[in-house]
Amino acid sequence: PELRIQVLRSGVTRVDAVLYTHHHADHVQGIDDLRSFSQLQHAPVPLYGPAATIEHLRTSFNYIFDPSVVPPSGTSKPALTLHVLQPDRPTRIAGVDVTPIAFDHGSLTVYGYRVGPLAYVTDAKRVAGTALELLRGTRVLVLNALWWRPHPTHLSIDEAIAAARAVGAERTILTHLTHETGHACTDGSDKKARFASA
Repeated sequence: PELRIQVLRSGVTRVDAVLYTHHHADHVQGIDDLRSFSQLQHAPVPLYGPAATIEHLRTSFNYIFDPSVVPPSGTSKPALTLHVLQPDRPTRIAGVDVTPIAFDHGSLTVYGYRVGPLAYVTDAKRVAGTALELLRGTRVLVLNALWWRPHPTHLSIDEAIAAARAVGAERTILTHLTHETGHACTDGSDKKARFASA
């Protein structure tokens, strides 16, 4: 959500591809804001992700992907193409090698992505096995950390710190923090206060 605000704030002027991790609303609702990029670039923007996510996009946003849906004169719809990725199989996307990595997120499988020395993992519950091996050697790890207490489908901050240590990246950036977690405080000093108020 709020993709338009984020790209304006960051000065993004071009989108060569979009990597989807999964199809939960907080990860896909900005899709319509890709319209301006496909129009400015005079070309469809390719979208990549797990098979279930790509199918969800196709059916949930059928006005985009159904060629029989023609926008009224004077309006437009995003020009986007859908591409299924296989886990653990590097794929060349927009001129770079991207490795999708599968993680558990409750009953759903989500993808994290490794692009050279950078890895992005959100909405994962654990980092182990093949996923851990594929992340080793990463220099920058962006990793989800919901809050201090345990959660059934997300890493807690403590779990994320343990996963980051196992990966051994030079730098780890925690993401997907909730409103109850102070973003500036990651040393645990507010942990008791957070548990007391929760």
